[in-house]
Amino acid sequence: MRPKQIPLKDFFKNPTATGYQLSPDGKHIAYVAPYKSRMNIYIRPIHSEETTRITSIEDRDISGFFWGNNTRILYVRDFGGDENFHILASNIDGSNDVDLTPFDGVRAQIINDLDQDEDHIIIGLNKRNPQIFDPYRLNVNTGDLEMIAENPGNITSWMVDHAGKIRIAIATDGVNESIMYRATEQEEFRIILTTNFRETLAPLFFTFDNQYIYAASNLGRDKSAIIKFDIANNQELEEIYAHPEVDVTELHYSKKKKQLSSIAYTTWKRQFHFLSEERAALQKRFQQKLDGQVGIVSYNKNEDILLLRTYSDRSLGAYYIYNSNKDTLQKIAEVSPWLPEGELSEMKPIQYQSRDGLTIHGYLTLPKGLPAENLPIVVNPHGGPWVRDNWGFNPEIQFLANRGYAVLQMNYRGSTGYGRAFWEAGFKKWGLEMQDDITDGVNWLIEKGIADKDKVAIYGGSYGGYATLAGITLTPDVYACAIDYVGVSNLFTFMNTIPPYWEPYRATLYAMVGNPDDPADHKRMKATSPVYHIDKIKAPLLIAQGAKDPRVAQAESDQMVEALRKNGIDVIYLLKENEGHGFRNEENKFEFYEAMENFLNKYLKIS
Repeated sequence: MRPKQIPLKDFFKNPTATGYQLSPDGKHIAYVAPYKSRMNIYIRPIHSEETTRITSIEDRDISGFFWGNNTRILYVRDFGGDENFHILASNIDGSNDVDLTPFDGVRAQIINDLDQDEDHIIIGLNKRNPQIFDPYRLNVNTGDLEMIAENPGNITSWMVDHAGKIRIAIATDGVNESIMYRATEQEEFRIILTTNFRETLAPLFFTFDNQYIYAASNLGRDKSAIIKFDIANNQELEEIYAHPEVDVTELHYSKKKKQLSSIAYTTWKRQFHFLSEERAALQKRFQQKLDGQVGIVSYNKNEDILLLRTYSDRSLGAYYIYNSNKDTLQKIAEVSPWLPEGELSEMKPIQYQSRDGLTIHGYLTLPKGLPAENLPIVVNPHGGPWVRDNWGFNPEIQFLANRGYAVLQMNYRGSTGYGRAFWEAGFKKWGLEMQDDITDGVNWLIEKGIADKDKVAIYGGSYGGYATLAGITLTPDVYACAIDYVGVSNLFTFMNTIPPYWEPYRATLYAMVGNPDDPADHKRMKATSPVYHIDKIKAPLLIAQGAKDPRVAQAESDQMVEALRKNGIDVIYLLKENEGHGFRNEENKFEFYEAMENFLNKYLKIS
């Protein structure tokens, strides 16, 4: 029996409210909710439902926000998807709404929110040189900017101590990365440790006396572990936690108590290792009171009022306020209450062997109510490629499963989270072993009888879009149809159109993807660039692209479409002038997924 169809817009429309954050004093909540189909910022007292909308942006969703102090909200947005983000600020009554970084063609980044300083934050701007970011102290009330260091040209990130002083800088020569340290801001930085980009010691934060640091490190290891590190003397002091199967990179602490609280890591699902009995007991209490996974989103400075969120693979969950003094829970919002959790599909972990013996982990989502036999399949390789898929709610996956398709996601080699060796196994393997891992997943489903070999589609965005195009050019008999969403079609033009702020990493990209000027790399990149193999395409194709995409330029899709049409192949092309690397505006998402639904219905001929 086919699952009951849920309206397409229910999966992709903006939530009623989301992104909740507590003010530092715990008296107000900020969140984003729709205004004229765009996500804007609202404020409400913690014990009242009386709301104030403080932004009225109509062209594009706000990208993010945070509390600057108890009366001022800072938010981030770009224009048309160009990813040149500005930092703006507004009072909680909507007054004094100003652009704090009103510079054309400049990208702003948050370095530290300086929670110990109510009037300032530290930001990075590539105003002086588009390839690098200088740190500035920004007054969140007046917009006054003070440059506090000048990037000599090789620094890619900065880190402050608990007093708000810049003490660490990370520099690169394109391949080797150096950790630079100074004991005070009056001293010059000195290089402490230099590693090849394949090895990482990533500083997380200083110890509470500002003497040592906590870091995620894979030095001398395959899997990253949490360590305590004497940065002044370049010495590991203690391994705090490591996991035998996955990287561990996330460490939490109590600012008030000045103690470590927990470590989070992901096997097939997010898990915790607790460093504080109090924090472990608190999590147990949450799980007793609430269904699904529970995470702490934010808390007030006193850490006695906590904002929680539940989530699962079939729900965007709900937000709650927990008062630790009273042991009370107050539900404040369901994120998408119109989605019936009981009618959605479970996202189950799977694993299979690649043809050369690697274990590939992933997820399989089956349509609810249908036997796992001879199903039409949508293969969905993730973007990046140097990220990984995780367990949780994904509207695309649930939409496809609701329409009767099984969905296969896999963390192919090159995905992060599974250790250095697995990550490095993807270097210069675009279209080769990385693509084989995807094909092997399809064959695994066919051999198990789950997939109908004649009804396999492939769909992905960004690198997943590249994998989609590589799938239908390099293995043209595997797929019945394909959907490419802001995907790379030509490895040469991709490498030549990277954003200016990626320039310090160009040598690393050459090592991981390929150097067009190296004869062996050039030959391989041409052999694995889909645009050069249009003549092999048999599958119908849907392409979606944002005109202002700064990472995968419009030319990547244009040249693919042009070549296909020259060959007499009909291709559906959705080009949006007001979008960047992926569609953010609600009406564009609706149009894309409607086109996807019609396209899959037509070519997979689902009964």
